Amino acid sequence: MPHDHSHEGLSPSGHPYRADDDTELSYWQVMEIALRELLIEKGHLTAAQIHAQINAMDSRSPANGARVVARAWVDPTFKAALLADASAASRSMGFDIGPMHLIALENTKEVHNLVVCTLCSCYPRNLLGLPPDWYKSRAYRSRAVIEPRKVLSEFGLTLPDETQVRVHDSTADMRYIVVPTQPEGSFGQTEEELAAWITRDSMIGVGLPQSPQ
Repeated sequence: MPHDHSHEGLSPSGHPYRADDDTELSYWQVMEIALRELLIEKGHLTAAQIHAQINAMDSRSPANGARVVARAWVDPTFKAALLADASAASRSMGFDIGPMHLIALENTKEVHNLVVCTLCSCYPRNLLGLPPDWYKSRAYRSRAVIEPRKVLSEFGLTLPDETQVRVHDSTADMRYIVVPTQPEGSFGQTEEELAAWITRDSMIGVGLPQSPQ
């Protein structure tokens, strides 16, 4: 069906043209399909179980991590447990974080923690959902280690010179979540209200909690 290309780069509806997503499957995509179909054929899994797991993975978001941090802000006993064993503490709240070893890093006036994965994009997806594109970029993965303060400033976060910046490199079996410092103006609020302050970036270390108002 012909299109009117009088406006270069735009469709008749006024939206930019996008290339069709019909390229050949990659080696890894072919392997995933073959393994999935083999597991179903052998009766180890059903298509419905796989679909349900995909939906569960897609439903994960930074709101899960925010609930964990908010609990730590209001419950000193839970905070101690989180810093001692973040995996167990998260599971105690009903979050299935899988077999990974999760470590909670507490920000203070003296120390600010920044998380990166220099190898690829290891990230606590079970608590924070999918990583942002910039987290996976080569620029962030290299510069966060070499010049962390400059990277933080580009995110709008300038720290005092006396605050030490510690960079933590995630691995395939070890992930991190930052427990940011509770901001002034949030004290006295409920756990649910506090969770609204906690942003994804603050749990990676490139930002601070923000007032939801």
